[in-house]
Amino acid sequence: MSAASAESALIQEKVAQAVGILREQNIDLWLTFVRETSAVRDPVLPYIYGHDVTWQSAFIFTRRGERIAILGHYDAETARRLGAYDEVITYHEAFSAPLRSLLQRLDPAQIAVNYSPNDAHADGLSHGMYLLLQEYLAGTPYAARLTSAERAAAALRGRKTPAEVARIRQAIATTEQIYAATFAFVRAGMTERAIGQFMHGQVTARGLETSWEWASCPAVNSGPDTPIGHAGPTDTVVEPGHLLHFDFGVRENGYTSDIQRVLYMLRPGEEDAPPPVRHGFATIVAAIQAAVAAMRPGVTGAEVDAVARQAVTAAGYPEYKYATGHHMGRACHDGGGVLGPHWERYGATPDYPLEAGHVYTVEPGLVVPGYGYMGIEEDVLVTETGTVFLGAPQTELLLLRG
Repeated sequence: MSAASAESALIQEKVAQAVGILREQNIDLWLTFVRETSAVRDPVLPYIYGHDVTWQSAFIFTRRGERIAILGHYDAETARRLGAYDEVITYHEAFSAPLRSLLQRLDPAQIAVNYSPNDAHADGLSHGMYLLLQEYLAGTPYAARLTSAERAAAALRGRKTPAEVARIRQAIATTEQIYAATFAFVRAGMTERAIGQFMHGQVTARGLETSWEWASCPAVNSGPDTPIGHAGPTDTVVEPGHLLHFDFGVRENGYTSDIQRVLYMLRPGEEDAPPPVRHGFATIVAAIQAAVAAMRPGVTGAEVDAVARQAVTAAGYPEYKYATGHHMGRACHDGGGVLGPHWERYGATPDYPLEAGHVYTVEPGLVVPGYGYMGIEEDVLVTETGTVFLGAPQTELLLLRG
């Protein structure tokens, strides 16, 4: 099967999934309203269409099973070829007339649209487009029937099909290959920047992209004084006695990976990492194992976060100032719930329950004073019976001699 055919098959699968979600959530109709998507793309669009549109367009699903697209006549043929929509309605001058006519025919009790205060990936309907939709529906009962598609969008992104999981596994396998090449390359005396350039070369040689912004993927953090977070490598020199931490992933076939690894640079005469480094490493491994053991359908993200956070603080470290994990898929930080605490910035998302088919990162971290950042990140799949690692987890501290 060609790449284009595989992508079309995946979109057809996700469109069918969307209809099932509407039935489950008792939503009559889900409307994704877009325009000029090469400039402003609704995060739902890659799942239900996979192409750009120019004119105002709507992609509509109902819980009765209708799958309908309204597009400008120049965009319509792409929708027909996709094969995911039973009906493709075209217009030339005015979008509002076919939209109103269709809604009168379907007469939905509620119309879910893509806005959300909690989830950026369910918030693709701009304020201007929302006002335009209200204008088009003025004088009809449907303007008052608009509601948030937040939970529907979260379910569509979060419930990975076997084809999606296979793509994620491939991105993870590629990431592990690049890590192996990098660890063979690293030596004391190199800069973070040189190591990052080597990893970029590995990505480019495979014709791929990084999971997030090129300049900050990978993160390479050597020793106690380098900045930690969403920043790129610096000119800091890797020295014996440093922890060397990486955060990296690739985008392959439209899906991402997100993996952190850590190693210790041995000092002259050392045969093992010193006790503080060993203690920090053991703490993070234990926190990840505890979190994964707690992950099963029905458990909330906040409950999983509390387990991992407790493992770190009970070992004598301050709590980390971020969520334990996030969804991963077409976006590295994908939509839906987070494995996080009840902090203002996470809104309601820590209370979303885990479901079979969800793919999360698990990434607790801590600082080992005098040595650097100790962070490991694993990518895992929630199943009906528990949670499995999608790659080979790091359970041993890699030791490198300069």
